[in-house]
Amino acid sequence: MSKHGFTTTILHGDRRQGVEHGAVHKPMHPSSEYAYKDARELTAVFQGKSGFSYARQGTPTTMALEAKITAMESGAGTVSFATGMAALAAIFTTLLRRGDHLVSSQYIFGNTNSLLGTLQELGVEVTMVDATDVAQVEAAIRPNTRMVFVETIANPGTQIADLMGIGALCGRAGLVYVIDNTLTSPWLFKGRDAGAALVMNSLSKYIGGHGHALGGSVTDTGLFDWKGHPNIFESYQNGPSTTWGLTQIKKKGLRDMGGTLAAEPAHRIAVGAETLALRMDRACANALALSRYLVEHPGVARVHYPGLPSHPQHVRAGELFRGRHGALMGIELAEGIDCFDFLNRLSVVALATHLGDTRTLALPAAHTIYYEMGAQRRAQMGIADSLIRVSIGIEDEADLIDDFDRALRGA
Repeated sequence: MSKHGFTTTILHGDRRQGVEHGAVHKPMHPSSEYAYKDARELTAVFQGKSGFSYARQGTPTTMALEAKITAMESGAGTVSFATGMAALAAIFTTLLRRGDHLVSSQYIFGNTNSLLGTLQELGVEVTMVDATDVAQVEAAIRPNTRMVFVETIANPGTQIADLMGIGALCGRAGLVYVIDNTLTSPWLFKGRDAGAALVMNSLSKYIGGHGHALGGSVTDTGLFDWKGHPNIFESYQNGPSTTWGLTQIKKKGLRDMGGTLAAEPAHRIAVGAETLALRMDRACANALALSRYLVEHPGVARVHYPGLPSHPQHVRAGELFRGRHGALMGIELAEGIDCFDFLNRLSVVALATHLGDTRTLALPAAHTIYYEMGAQRRAQMGIADSLIRVSIGIEDEADLIDDFDRALRGA
């Protein structure tokens, strides 16, 4: 991050780097290939010199976005991907091998849970623990443990891992610490502050922020010396050892696996990122106000939101996330209220399977995004059959509260 504040740095980042014709945004570069007048120059790019060869490995448009994400996370470098899941898949499949062991929070996104199941089929051992307690993470570590993975705020139960404690543990044990920062975004939290080696962001969510582009990113914080990781291929052990991990993720995840972010969504995300702090502050304020209203409503049995004093990690959230508590909540309705009838009575809130949008979105979690997980795994994650996930947007606070009030009274 520069000497300027968060938003100023991101807002003026493109033009500070120099943009053609005085434009304030980097333009889109949709070209698939990049030609050179000198064959030696083309060869040099293939052998590691900065430049572009084939768009599968990146373009000027994705490079400009990556620079913004790196600045947001105060990192050493970033690689962008077509989706957040592509980014996670690149981390796990390029840095772990058969026989390795991964410790993961048990409170993770449903698709990530499925991905870890695939890793197990490929021979990687996975242990899931309650990461809100660092002692449980420590107890799960084995001689073949290579990595620890957590999310900042769990979706949809809103459990908050002991991010700082786990970071200290991984530092002592020499483990790769991976944080999924999607639910907080770099505005509320930086994985580097907790000692993370790698930080993943689903750019489709708060960073892009408008529900019109998919993307993901992996940022290397520069804190981990990859000499201590046994799975770096010899061909990538060039230059400072702190760069080896990200180089391998880029080469394997983009060149070999093709999880490339296209120019158009990259440009949309980069523009959306300029207002991240403003949107997050508004959404967090709305979420706090709505949670305070709902927790007192007789039609609501329970509200899962870190901003409420009753939340088990309320104090931790306040300390970690700039005094804010995120913009996602889970709601369990009172007995006798059908969650589908309630949802169908909402008019401002959109019924949609996304989060981090400018609009407030809701869905019945157990019946949709966590349905394939099965009842036993849902119970382990604290997802009740009546749980409604709500991603709070930037609407007027009074309109949101009124919408929920009318829907609850009608149900």
